[in-house]
Amino acid sequence: MNTPNKLTVARMILVPFLVIFLLTEWGGDANRYISLGIFVIASITDWFDGYLARKNNLVTNFGKFMDPLADKLLVCSALICLVELDKLEAWIVIIIIAREFIISGFRLIAAENGIVIAANYWGKFKTVSQMVMIILLILDFGGAFDVLETVFIWLSLALTIVSLVTYIAQNRNVLSMQE
Repeated sequence: MNTPNKLTVARMILVPFLVIFLLTEWGGDANRYISLGIFVIASITDWFDGYLARKNNLVTNFGKFMDPLADKLLVCSALICLVELDKLEAWIVIIIIAREFIISGFRLIAAENGIVIAANYWGKFKTVSQMVMIILLILDFGGAFDVLETVFIWLSLALTIVSLVTYIAQNRNVLSMQE
């Protein structure tokens, strides 16, 4: 297993620890900073494994499948925890997770027809905005940061919808293959 794939697996292994530290009370305020550290490290591995795979020509079928899955697992787990912690509305998380299911299904249909749907810039912007939003919500500094949190919640939601529409519009030929 190459280094990028090891980073992808490591990111998936970090998810249960993120959930535990976000949702348990026994560690007090320290849990918030531990979960923040876990989330930031996992998010950095997302960028780093892709960079290494492309730079060193280490792109594998495992990585193509597992890297996006690890990203979804990390972000969706954090979002669900933030709903439980009353820091995020459930309907927002439902829209974000629904988009992930729709795009994953879309990619599966495309793959059956020999088409690879690559990530586009809207999807990358969406991911970065969601990760920043999650970091801000975990930090929960209050005050002026509440405005910044709100901006990133709405930005993440908007980019989620824009990226969904863009993926479907750019790849609508995939839908016509199923008729």
